[in-house]
Amino acid sequence: MSQDVAHFMLERFADWGVKRIYGYPGDGINGLLGAFHDVGERVEFVQVRHEEIAAFAATAHAKFTPEPGVCMATSGPGAVHLLNGLYDAKLDKQPVVAIVGQQPRTAIGSSYQQEIDLVTLFKDVAHEFVEVCNTPEQARHLVDRAMRVALATRSPTCLIVPADVQELPYSAPPRSHGSVFSGIGYTAPATLPESAQLKEAADVLNAGERVAMLVGQGALGAERELLEVAELLGCGVAKALNGRAVLPDTLPYVTGSIGLLGTKPSAEMMQDCDTLLMVGSSFPYSEWLPEEGQARGVQIDIDGRLIGLRYPMEVNLVGDAATTLRALIPLLVRKQDRAWREQIEGEVERWWAILESRAMQDADPVNPQRVFHELSGRLPDRCILTADSGSATNWWARQLRLREDMMAALSGTLATMCPAIPYALAAKFAHPDRPVIAVLGDGAFQMLGINALIDVARYADRWENQQLVVCVLHNDDLNQVTWEQRVMTGDPKLEASQVLPDFAYAEYARLLGLHAARVDRPEDVGPAWDAALAAGRPALLEVVTDPEVPPLPPHIRFEQAKGLGKALLGRDPAARDIIRESVKGKLAEFTNR
Repeated sequence: MSQDVAHFMLERFADWGVKRIYGYPGDGINGLLGAFHDVGERVEFVQVRHEEIAAFAATAHAKFTPEPGVCMATSGPGAVHLLNGLYDAKLDKQPVVAIVGQQPRTAIGSSYQQEIDLVTLFKDVAHEFVEVCNTPEQARHLVDRAMRVALATRSPTCLIVPADVQELPYSAPPRSHGSVFSGIGYTAPATLPESAQLKEAADVLNAGERVAMLVGQGALGAERELLEVAELLGCGVAKALNGRAVLPDTLPYVTGSIGLLGTKPSAEMMQDCDTLLMVGSSFPYSEWLPEEGQARGVQIDIDGRLIGLRYPMEVNLVGDAATTLRALIPLLVRKQDRAWREQIEGEVERWWAILESRAMQDADPVNPQRVFHELSGRLPDRCILTADSGSATNWWARQLRLREDMMAALSGTLATMCPAIPYALAAKFAHPDRPVIAVLGDGAFQMLGINALIDVARYADRWENQQLVVCVLHNDDLNQVTWEQRVMTGDPKLEASQVLPDFAYAEYARLLGLHAARVDRPEDVGPAWDAALAAGRPALLEVVTDPEVPPLPPHIRFEQAKGLGKALLGRDPAARDIIRESVKGKLAEFTNR
């Protein structure tokens, strides 16, 4: 019996090293689904509860492994549901391949049921490569190009396969004009700037007296080189959110996250530095970088399109982070004056004391900062941390003290709600021996987490280490947006848009067979983490937290204070609580000098 196109495609993806494809079924991909019967254990179809979960999981696979993630959806609505997760991959520059069904070719153009112009739909999110397989002879080079382009451009690609083509007998391309004979395999190039540029960069860095370094996800894999450069330059190192795990927070000169969700040492270092070295980061918020003209700049990035975009750099080095740093290190001169480094280390030590003081302050009923503070010292070795977008991200970015060999990921650039649990699911499939901890707010859990938790329960028996803990901050408020309304526009909380329906998160998790606990007393937070981490199976920790604990930025700017004041004068329903908690948070800074 001859092989059909669907079987050939799955076998070809397996030849590329793809082990699993996240997706949801539908008649637009029936041929592909049927082919999974015969590919054996080479490629597995992982059914998730929603196509958006599939795209998030594929993105997470790309973030947690050197491999591209792959997801699959049916035509029409299934294809549409992939978009948010694929945009997450696009904006965070991750290689993901989306396989999408389409109505039979004979129906195209007839306004047929579930017929969508999929090329147009995916042309932005998969702008590097989106193609339709119209004949069996195309299947080989389209699979190869979808994989290779995703890897080479670090972006999503999309392969559209009409339902009738999936079931056609596969034919190799004939040896004739117009045929394409593609092959398998991709090796990333070792990109290195010219020696003259490296010398210019070294001159700038050697001349600086107060050097600050900012690293992002592009610096992952260059840890040893970053440590050596930081030691030579006597600098501090701030981390963009996507670079949360590049260097451990246990190093005394690592200042932590940067930006509105960042730390005071990071903000002060950028404010006072005279030289900026940016490695593998496209951190977008200029107000948290040195003022233009304040500092000389050197940037290292593998993507020349992003060089000099965030700050007017003096020297721009297009190259791989580790390779470029290794070539730069022999040209750097160790700074003998360590006063700048000592100042940074002193601020970092003081900041951790401030965070502990803030975390232990009373709230009604539980201070959300304490949830993360109690977790920080309990983080298992080699754990993988995922976070959602929301006020929980503030505490995730600041309170957790990551150690060596940990991984961390979130939707850094799209900053979409809902990826925390799908990311955790994919992390477990990719690294079944490692502990995984996901944190999110109740808004994100109600939006998609409820569904993704079903997948966690379903697949738990597959993982040799079943430590997967989901922590939900239960405050019945879309909290991040509430604070943005107050601070950015000066509006009081609009309860019609911000208040969430109450939900029994722990009870729901128990229905799924998970370990679950509901905590509404601060003294119970630590023991609840211990029990969840020791449960021997996936667990959900529901903590009832105070929505009026403000996610204070490292520095409160005049515009922010003005906006909050306007909101309070506008009779915000929580005005008194906000004032009380804000004062307590700032007092922690003054009492830890």
